Amino acid sequence: MTKRKKGKSFSSFLNNPVDFTLLITILLLLSIGLVMLLSASSPSALSESGNSYSYFSKQAFFAVAGLFAMWFISKIDYRFYQKYGKIAYIVAIILLIAVLAVGRRINGAKRWLYFTDTLSIQPSELVKFLMIIFYAAILVKNRDDLGKYCKGFIKHCLLLGPVILLLILEPHFSASIVIIGIVSIMMIMAGCKFWHFLATGATVGIPAIIALVITSDYRLQRVVTFLDPWKYATDEGWQVIQSLYAIGSGGLFGAGLGESKQKYLYIPEPHNDFIFSILGEELGFIGCAVVIILFAVFIWRGILIAMKSPDMFGSLIAIGITAQVAIQVIINIAVVTSSMPATGMPLPFFSYRRYSIVYTTLRNGSIAEHIKGQCKTKRLKMIV
Repeated sequence: MTKRKKGKSFSSFLNNPVDFTLLITILLLLSIGLVMLLSASSPSALSESGNSYSYFSKQAFFAVAGLFAMWFISKIDYRFYQKYGKIAYIVAIILLIAVLAVGRRINGAKRWLYFTDTLSIQPSELVKFLMIIFYAAILVKNRDDLGKYCKGFIKHCLLLGPVILLLILEPHFSASIVIIGIVSIMMIMAGCKFWHFLATGATVGIPAIIALVITSDYRLQRVVTFLDPWKYATDEGWQVIQSLYAIGSGGLFGAGLGESKQKYLYIPEPHNDFIFSILGEELGFIGCAVVIILFAVFIWRGILIAMKSPDMFGSLIAIGITAQVAIQVIINIAVVTSSMPATGMPLPFFSYRRYSIVYTTLRNGSIAEHIKGQCKTKRLKMIV
């Protein structure tokens, strides 16, 4: 009998096992996020368009699109992206230049590219993922030099300079913080010395941040407001004070789903960056704790996948994606609880960002399969 030729499969990752713990965590976060978005956005949606479900329907559509994209991407071998690291960097620069050149200015900032009135993208969201791919590839290529200060640490920091400069020009300070945080964690995990970051941060990083704050009126005002929001209770401090009212009134078990008072045009755009305060008001301390625990499980599984990845590139991709979620969650919760100055940082899976939720689900969900799938018996040794 003649043996039948085995057909060429789309990807060697088609039949790899799934990290169901991570996948279920993502689905839970996405489901809770959609429920909270519906509750938080209904008054604003009704007053703006006459349809209480307008924000929810758009978010739900793109959430489903993100799940399909997640499934598709998870079937592609992640090592495929390694050879396109430089292209990812070039595309990131082009996108950031394009938003400065032709982007629409809203509230004093250029952050969006509009193709039509209903079709737009925020390049910084895509740039975060492109930087993860680029740095994973370049750190693997230069792994032997990472312990050196000039040839390793400084060289890779300088590569990030053009991206951060373009983001500052938009301006988009929060995206700059997230990308710097992601790259720093990836560099430390790849083998850069921790004291390099401490020394450079103390001599260059902190003075640069202080200079950016004091030379920008709106950044300086945010810091001043953070120090005493009650002094500016009817102006810059309004949003954070209303957020604290919402969280404080929630108590242990909350007022009940849909029973928030602060979402009725007290908190501006409660379905965006301050959705966690509505969560605290309606579901109380218990609800907030459950969501934080789910994010903690997500981060734990991401770190575990990074440690078990069979190669350095996969490990860095996993730790970069995990770091992005962790940084954004920490900053968002810190802002709504007045633990740090206000900055525009969405809460992953929760905040109303039509295209961002596609990026988030695609990036974060894909590591449930396409990296862990190669970890049957191999374990990555510590590379720090």
